[in-house]
Amino acid sequence: MVTTSVDERHPGFGGQGDGHGGHATHDVANQPAPLAPYDASDDIALLEGLRREGAGWAEEDLRRLGRLAGSAQVQEWSEQANRHEPELRTHDRYGHRIDEVAFHPSWHHLMRTAVAEGLAAAPWADDRPGAHVARTAGGLVWGHTDAGHGCPTSMTYAAVPVLRRQPELAKVYEPLLTSREYEPGLRVPTEKRGLLAGMGMTEKQGGSDVRTNTTTATPTAEPGVYALRGHKWFTSAPMCDVFLVLAQAPGGLSCFLVPRVLPDGTRNTFRIQRLKDKLGNRSNASSEPEFDGTAAWLVGPEGQGVKTIIEMVNCTRLDCVMMSAALMRKTLVEAGHHVRHRSAFGARLVDQPLMRNVLADLALESEAATTLTLRLAGAADRAVRGDAGEAAFRRIATAVGKYWVTKRGPAFTAEALECLGGNGYVEESGMPRHYREAPLLSIWEGSGNVNALDVLRALGRDPATAQALLDELALSRGADARLDAAVVRLKDLLAEGAQVNARRLVERMALTLQGSLLVRHAPPAVADAFCATRLGGDWGHAFGTLPAAAGLDALVDRALPDTA
Repeated sequence: MVTTSVDERHPGFGGQGDGHGGHATHDVANQPAPLAPYDASDDIALLEGLRREGAGWAEEDLRRLGRLAGSAQVQEWSEQANRHEPELRTHDRYGHRIDEVAFHPSWHHLMRTAVAEGLAAAPWADDRPGAHVARTAGGLVWGHTDAGHGCPTSMTYAAVPVLRRQPELAKVYEPLLTSREYEPGLRVPTEKRGLLAGMGMTEKQGGSDVRTNTTTATPTAEPGVYALRGHKWFTSAPMCDVFLVLAQAPGGLSCFLVPRVLPDGTRNTFRIQRLKDKLGNRSNASSEPEFDGTAAWLVGPEGQGVKTIIEMVNCTRLDCVMMSAALMRKTLVEAGHHVRHRSAFGARLVDQPLMRNVLADLALESEAATTLTLRLAGAADRAVRGDAGEAAFRRIATAVGKYWVTKRGPAFTAEALECLGGNGYVEESGMPRHYREAPLLSIWEGSGNVNALDVLRALGRDPATAQALLDELALSRGADARLDAAVVRLKDLLAEGAQVNARRLVERMALTLQGSLLVRHAPPAVADAFCATRLGGDWGHAFGTLPAAAGLDALVDRALPDTA
């Protein structure tokens, strides 16, 4: 009988002869290389939309930002900012109340870059047509990093048109909000090189129903200055310099500007009770502040708080669409990279027909979301420059896009995660972070029901909004019979106007609008696949159910960047 020792059977056992650090069973094969570095702006639909919506002049900067966003260093910043979550410090070592939040250095690196690249309020100081489009395109690219720091940049962007309702305040704060300088830390706002703005709207008893707010605003002896008392339920980025806050003044619900530090250098009362323990968006601090004698400056007339702050909501809703589209694109790139470099059952995953169907379907959804996002940004840019027709279109289409694109995000990220199999389910892949992030964007700035009802209100109060949407759809009349039929069905739904059908109506509005944009601007293969499936009904309920005639290869080849 011949015996064989363990070392003879496994030459590498115990560190002998395997050349892999003594672990013969740990050869790594059939795993993709890290994605980073890659170019986050390598997106044909994005670049085409940038040029089409009047911001082609920003392409060189966008490409530079895309390479930066996809760099190994910036991707590491994103991971670290989420792994090392912000910490609330209510008191200093001596017992003084300070109400500060400490962030990991990576958060500050991300913020500094975002502000310097004009992703906060810089477009309001830029007279070039397309400035707001360029910012949105930048967000679509920089959104490949960390979603959390997009919250303070978005609110800062949205605060400027609200402050313009009170010119004397805008004169002081707008130059600092539109600055490209990021200067963290609480100091007198006018002594800093740049500011960030937040907002405090919702309260625990009402949420989106802000008319039920109980925070009070009592006039002081100083004209235009009030003392606030109350508790806000969900105020993100509490280390911003100023906040737009809703409170009940003697004349009704009103909008106020609340600085963290007063002009004399003393801290305004802004007691942070706790930070929210959220599903995702972990890098961003979301808090419950308490006001008690807090100094606040009136913005707009008393009793018109919602009307005053609504422009902020329009801006941040656009950013919800943008961030959802960016998240789709990021996870699509991750999935595409994986399946191009991993094999199963004798072939690369990307060459397996069913996987290719999934990728093509995801690519179609991503392009539709990106194209709609840039159209909304173009409408916003032209609206702020005085185009009444674009303002009417923006009013309804932004709410429609916010409802639909953010609804598609969670299902999209789940499918992209599944493309990686078990690799996608572990934290170090980054996909679980994206998956947790996706639902936030359908909740922030009004949940699905709130946006659907807002569309109904817009239709009822301003018939010009419906006409603006129909005028947009008319630009593609006759180009595709399925799209024409969808417009007819949409008109029938518009005539109903019942609340119970609001989601159905808004979904059809979104799909018809996306179809119209793709028919006009995308290659025939993309437009045909969208109209056949989203409008013609030739699809299933899961991603990866495109008909074989949908031109899968063309969809995949157009969408996926080269991440070899």
